[in-house]
Amino acid sequence: MISEPNPSQARVVVAGAGLLGNSVAYHLADNGWSNVLVLDQSKVGSGTSHFGSGTIGLFKPTPERNIIVESLKLYQKLHEQGHDIGLRRCGSLNLAQTHDRVIALQRRAAYILPTGMQCELVDSDTAKKLHPFLSTDDLQGAVYVPDDCIADPAAVVQVLASEAKRKGVKYFEGCQVKYINTKNERVHSVETDVGTITCEYFVNCSGMWARELGLKSKPPVRVPAYPAQHYYALTPSLNLPTDDDNLLPCIRDYDANLYARQYDQSLLVGWFEKDAKPAFEDTKDIPKAWQDHLQEDQGHCAALWEKAVDRLPVLRDLSMPAIRNSPDNFTPDGRLIFGESAEVKNYFVACGMNGNPLQGSGGVGKALAEWIVSGTPTIDMLPFNVQRFLDLHNNRQYLQQRIREVVGRQYAILYPNQSEYKFSRKLRCSPLYSVLEARGAVFGTKMGYERALYFDADYRRGDPLPTLPDGSFYKPKFFQFMEKEYQACAQHVGIIDISSFSKIEIKPGIQTDTVSGENAVLNYLQYMCANDVNIGVGHIVHTGMLNERGGYENDCMLIRQTEDSYFMISPSSQQTRIYEWMSRNLPADASVQLNDVTSMYTVINVVGPKSTLLMSELSNSDVRLAPFSYRKLNIGYASDVMIMSFTHTGMPGYCLYVPSEYALHVYDRLITRGRDYGARDVGTLTQRFLRIDKFIPFWGDELTSMTTPFEAGVFYSVRLDISQLKKKENFIGRQALERQKRDGLSKRLVLFHVEDIDIDKNVWPWGGEPLYRNNEFCGTVTSAG
Repeated sequence: MISEPNPSQARVVVAGAGLLGNSVAYHLADNGWSNVLVLDQSKVGSGTSHFGSGTIGLFKPTPERNIIVESLKLYQKLHEQGHDIGLRRCGSLNLAQTHDRVIALQRRAAYILPTGMQCELVDSDTAKKLHPFLSTDDLQGAVYVPDDCIADPAAVVQVLASEAKRKGVKYFEGCQVKYINTKNERVHSVETDVGTITCEYFVNCSGMWARELGLKSKPPVRVPAYPAQHYYALTPSLNLPTDDDNLLPCIRDYDANLYARQYDQSLLVGWFEKDAKPAFEDTKDIPKAWQDHLQEDQGHCAALWEKAVDRLPVLRDLSMPAIRNSPDNFTPDGRLIFGESAEVKNYFVACGMNGNPLQGSGGVGKALAEWIVSGTPTIDMLPFNVQRFLDLHNNRQYLQQRIREVVGRQYAILYPNQSEYKFSRKLRCSPLYSVLEARGAVFGTKMGYERALYFDADYRRGDPLPTLPDGSFYKPKFFQFMEKEYQACAQHVGIIDISSFSKIEIKPGIQTDTVSGENAVLNYLQYMCANDVNIGVGHIVHTGMLNERGGYENDCMLIRQTEDSYFMISPSSQQTRIYEWMSRNLPADASVQLNDVTSMYTVINVVGPKSTLLMSELSNSDVRLAPFSYRKLNIGYASDVMIMSFTHTGMPGYCLYVPSEYALHVYDRLITRGRDYGARDVGTLTQRFLRIDKFIPFWGDELTSMTTPFEAGVFYSVRLDISQLKKKENFIGRQALERQKRDGLSKRLVLFHVEDIDIDKNVWPWGGEPLYRNNEFCGTVTSAG
């Protein structure tokens, strides 16, 4: 595969010649980019991506399924061109041993059916007919997906590489990347053990080595992915028929954490364990000769094999075959990672296939290549974007602990709002954490930040700390506590710690023109924001920051603190992503600077009709502020508390931005004085239900990079009619919004009240459910409560 002895220049350098790297190179070449160079420290396909199950399963959550559909289209195209990649349609059976699993499968089938994809809920007898080797006595049902396929990952790797090379891509094997040189925080060149290659773009597709390679640049790029030990076994020949009409469907026995597929005349069985083992714990780095460092544990493997025998009794008469350990990268949240890094411009990442590299690689390669070519994502990237992480997620010890449970979560029932992680917790904590814990808080995590989900009102100091109960698709087991919290907010006072929100200061930088009187910060924000941010000092404006399509890049509150400085509040999950977006759009003359101050403030929401009475007791100043305004006041003995007259809930009250050293004092005053007003601790789940109740769209659920403000129904947050005198003649996304205003909307966010539902007996709507009107699909529930 070596194309030339010493390449010195390329438009794009791709590190890693596995499934992902070859897919990216293939799709770049397919888009007409031929000056692409693929490097590999060994040989094409020498990593782990050519191992694995070779299954292509479409029965997935919608964002991931969209990626897999594109992968399958690519493999079908290669197959139709005559390439032998082992692509065969075999279907799959997704098994349910419990009632809750049946509901989970039914819900997913409901999401999928409107897309036109076939899937069918079948009983255990039908499952047995479709796969005669199955033991079905303990099954409550299954979902049959006829269009699922299998292919040969090793063959796909080689075909993609040869096709990419035929289209002009150059390959250089036995070449190790040492360092990524940057210039003005942009990719400049790639240092290798055989020389330096100047390039415009760099794509890190180096699999298990992606995280370590990410650290080899300045600034370092975070790539939070780490390999877990991942086991599968291949049985001796069972003399299975191999013609297409008699292929056995793939089996996914989620409740036993195993899968099985026909492999020629044998069966391949693999496991997604509930408590997995990190790979290479005993080595400092991921070794190049990784196969020499794989450990075997016969006792561990025997327990896995027993699960397979229980489900497939045909294996009972076989001795346990050799169980192979094929490590694969898993990510902190079990979702794919790809996109442009936050740290270095034109540095792209694709890794973290979470146990099945073949399934996602084709679609990821296509999406990433289109992003590089067009300069902007062509799909909704929010679930997969590498910018969803912080530095803490890239910590090796953190990753080794977290992936222990991430592997098993691939097959777990992830109950809505009730499926929290157990490992790698208590990293980012509000100063109020210990106090809230002692008051019965049950915590969840967001961006590594511990947030009280709700408060167990039955907890008494000295009892074992309350924990999140088993999840449910019905009324949550802790709903009675949320009802009390809701009533406190509706009738009295609710106190909510929302410190995890992202906070950024926007201030003047180096002033390049002090004569003209231009306000660089204002001009910058008017260009970035869809709403008019030229508000009075001490006032607050709600606005979106949009992309060229008119979709959301950010949903935020801007507080004007002085004539030329603002304080911005954004959703917790936006901390990395929006800082990068804003940084990339800063004026070139350094006249504006950003400062992330998320950790400097503890944020307390004081919500409810009696909140003004309570706050009046705690401050000598007048707290009766005009809506969407702020002041700095003393609260108790604490000075310089920013008090803002909004609550994120649609209810009356205040947001207090408290310098963190004062947090315990302010909270103690609120909760102590608040007893006279019925004050109660409130969790973020109740806050979520409050905002749904008030029809407030939420980032990530209703507001995405593909959703415009008009579609979300927040017309008030867009100003298209401001004169040039206010420097609002142009902002990012304006043209797209003007077209939409002219042509009309094809979709719109609306609020439904569900009728005829018994909340004590019926399955609840949770978000994602399809909507039908006159038996015709017309939309999807974004969130519900």
